[in-house]
Amino acid sequence: MPTNRPASYLRQFIPPLFLTLLQKGKKYGWKGDYENWQQAKDRSGNYDNRDILEKVKHASMKVNKGEAIYERDSVLFDRIHYSWPLLSALLWITTLNKGILKVADFGGSLGSSYYQNRKFLNSVPQLQWNIIEQENFVDCGRKFFQNDILQFFYNPEQLLAKQGLPDLLILSCVLPYLEKPYEMLENLLRYKIPYIIIDNTYFNYENRDRICIQRVSPEIYKASYPCWMLDYERVKMVIAGSYEMISAHENDSFIFFDGKKIQYRGLLFKIKE
Repeated sequence: MPTNRPASYLRQFIPPLFLTLLQKGKKYGWKGDYENWQQAKDRSGNYDNRDILEKVKHASMKVNKGEAIYERDSVLFDRIHYSWPLLSALLWITTLNKGILKVADFGGSLGSSYYQNRKFLNSVPQLQWNIIEQENFVDCGRKFFQNDILQFFYNPEQLLAKQGLPDLLILSCVLPYLEKPYEMLENLLRYKIPYIIIDNTYFNYENRDRICIQRVSPEIYKASYPCWMLDYERVKMVIAGSYEMISAHENDSFIFFDGKKIQYRGLLFKIKE
């Protein structure tokens, strides 16, 4: 995995929770079937990444200070939307490790999943939550959010050099937003992290990979960019070469694509002995 990876390697902070904005026939959402990533990128609009960062930072600071309950992709909520499969995996692995949990949260923004589960994670005796993100998010995270538990890194190599091997790799709604998702997934598998969880991720309803464009409602932020509708079985197969699948789950979130309801899904894997 290259140290100076392009920004397209990491997800662009797409909110999976704004279901009312993604109904069938709306202007915004997931559309198209493109031959390659570049074609979809050329037909996507521009967006101001700095503006997105500022919105995420502002919302995250409110949660960090206790002024808001929950943040996801710059939007504040009056209650926490838990991913119970993710939380169960976190506490299960902590139990197996006798009170120790070291997380690698790939594409974890400024700590959304950490703050989401902080009430439960406060009882973990030894916790490290490490986020791998784009450069501007890492810089912001280190300046405003980093502490003894929450740490930010530009790439996995930097994380491993400082913190050692994590217990769990979290890929939460990130694979569809990587230009080369399978290449990145293969690279991440080489680190042999004991557990991997894919969470809150949509997949294609067909047995194929498909490139589309997502147009985000300006009520959230003005943006459009390419993304994948990945083949669920292919993703499982790639990981299953060196990992045992522990469980599969469905999340509460969903989208509409080609007029079909697509439920967000996830998978939990353990490395083979």
